[in-house]
Amino acid sequence: MKDALVDIRPWGKFEQFTHNEVSTVKILHVENGKRLSLQSHQNREELWIALDDGVMTEINGVSKVLKKGEKVFIAKKARHRLSSSENSVRVLEIAWGYFDEKDIIRYEDDFGRDDEKWEKIL
Repeated sequence: MKDALVDIRPWGKFEQFTHNEVSTVKILHVENGKRLSLQSHQNREELWIALDDGVMTEINGVSKVLKKGEKVFIAKKARHRLSSSENSVRVLEIAWGYFDEKDIIRYEDDFGRDDEKWEKIL
């Protein structure tokens, strides 16, 4: 995982995840019982930070439920999915590398968004 720089200050501390590099930062809101596509990216890696308890992740077939503040790193080309079970959840996403929503390769999708371009890449 990309390690955050932790800087201790008299008032507490801060964690710095990027510094003078290209990155994209989003907050993902996942409604209860919903999940994102099982997907991968060829051109970017991501860090997810749970803003709520109950964030469910799947990375390369390994599932984990995160508590508020926990972090997971998603490497380029890793198959991953984010979901929630009982409550809506929020996740801070920091992405490094070339960011383009067209970079999403979907393997499974609950909303009928088929994506066959992955067959050409693999």
